[in-house]
This record gives sequence, C-alpha cells and structure tokens, in this order.
Amino acid sequence: MSTGQNSEAMGRATIRWGVVGAGDIAHRFGQGLAHVADARMAAVWSRRASTADALAQQFGAQSCASLDAMLSSDIDAVYIATLHDSHAEYAIAALAAGKPVLCEKPAAINAGQLGRVLAVARDRKRLFMEAMKPPFYPLYRKLREHLEHDPIGEIGLVRAGCARTDVPADHATLSFEHMCGALLSIGIYEAFLAVDWLGAPLDVQTIGRLGSTGVDTFASLNSRHDRGIAQMFCGLDLHGRGDALLAAPHGHVTIHENWWNPARATIRYADGRVVELDQPFEGGGLNYETAHFCDLVRSGALESPVMTQAKSLQMIAVMDAARAALGLKFNGE
Repeated sequence: MSTGQNSEAMGRATIRWGVVGAGDIAHRFGQGLAHVADARMAAVWSRRASTADALAQQFGAQSCASLDAMLSSDIDAVYIATLHDSHAEYAIAALAAGKPVLCEKPAAINAGQLGRVLAVARDRKRLFMEAMKPPFYPLYRKLREHLEHDPIGEIGLVRAGCARTDVPADHATLSFEHMCGALLSIGIYEAFLAVDWLGAPLDVQTIGRLGSTGVDTFASLNSRHDRGIAQMFCGLDLHGRGDALLAAPHGHVTIHENWWNPARATIRYADGRVVELDQPFEGGGLNYETAHFCDLVRSGALESPVMTQAKSLQMIAVMDAARAALGLKFNGE
C-alpha cells in the first residue's frame, strides 16, 4: 500500500519502515518499534553492508544493496539514523522518491541546508519531521496539560543543559568530518526546549571552546526569544546535570534529569503549593515520536503539529548563531 493513499484507505495499516544507517540509534529505533502498534522495520540500508545485514536480521527486515533499492522497495516511511553530515542528503533522496521522512536530530547542519530539505518536502508533498523525542513523552504531555488547567503564567525563562565526559576520543560525536560536536549532538535538545516554550530566537550570545578535533567541546548560550530568555549549556569534556527549569510569574517547573527522557517534574507555585508529576515511560522513548509519525502517515499529514518544521528552523538558527560565535565552520559551509 503506497503512502499516497488517503487515510481511510490506509486505516490502521502496518507502517513498514525503511531505515538508513545501522548504528546504535538505528538499533534503538528498532527496539522501540516493539512498543508501537502496527509498525515494523521492513528494510535497511547502510554504507557498510555487514552492519545493515546484522540490523536487518535482528528485526526481521530486508537488507538492501543500495539506497535506491531500499527507496524503491515496498516501504511506507523512512527513518534516517546516520551521522549528521548525511542527514540532509538522505532526507532529500527519500523525499524525492516519494517517502515520508523521520530524520534524526539535527535534521540538517545549518538553516540553509534544512531549507533545501523542506523545499523538497513541499514540492513532493511528503511528510518530513525532525526526530526530537521529548515533546512526545507522557511526562512532557502531562506537564503541558497540567499547566493549561493550573497555570503558573507564561514561561519567561528556560534553563537547561547537559555535559558528559564518557565519550571515547575516537567517537563520532567528536568528528569534524561528520560535522558533530557538543552543540549539534547535545545543544540541539536545549534549543528545542527554548523554542518550544519561548518561541523564535531573536539573538544568541555564546562562549565556548573547540577541542583537538576541531569541533566544540563546550558551549554556554544565552538567547533572547519572542517570549523570554534561555540559558543553555552543552559539553563533551565536563560532567554536568541534565535537568531543566521553566520559570514563570506564578511559579516554576523543574523537569528532573534526564530532562530529554522526562519521567518526573516538580511544579512549585508562588503561593507555596507543590505538585509532583511522575509519569514513567517505556520502550526507551523513541517509540513515542515514532507512533506519532505513523499516525501522521496514516492521516496523510504533511507536517507534525507538535514538532513543527518552524521549530526545526528556529532550533537550527540557534545552533548556527552559536557555531558562528565559536568560529566553527564545517567543510562546504
């Protein structure tokens, strides 16, 4: 059944996924599919045939000899799970082939590149969404619902960060060639939280440092948005907490670590009340964004109302400004 058919025709048809890439995140995606109704991994392609074969065998999928072979196979959606430098290239190829695309973060290296991806999505009338998982978690949804019914006022400050020191020296996260670093690997999450609650960025101030491989190993950002200010940090050479703060006139929220896999939040009201939210998650967390995307495919939607393309553009704008301040420019930019 092709993705061009209407939602009534598709009903609750099983969404057959093609996966580009066969590394850790692709395995986590496959594990998450076990928690998504009516979805399965159907095809895999990777530049390394051996890893594609192993992933396909693990999840009962077909290992394809080429990207074109996978895109021409009987799949309903494509998940891009490669390193940063190839996200846009593979997204454009999949969209041009008529496939809806769920692309790992960052959806592109810079705003210009993301704009080209979105232009193809519009031209081909195909769904494209950046795989930013936090807003789909039960806790995050429960927090938004609670604040609608028992508000603390408009959020005016977002503070969030994470820094880790367990990244091996030869890990791809430190690769200049693959266009990685702390900002695009970790900071993109904090940028999401800022634009999700505060709106579009107006200006960004950044200080940080580059490591021996040429990518950023630590960055501290202050950004001004339509509705407030964000304070963010990300790093690959320090160990830092991973909680988040949302502050408003009548109270504040702490999303406890790890905030990007949210399970607990504390709301402290200015009148002294304290509300604890506890919402465990299952399946590693990628399953929630995947289930949302599957529903969008079935309905024939061209954009997620939750993880909008405007938010992706706003997030990468923050990253572009931060990298420019650090003098970090990748090959071809």
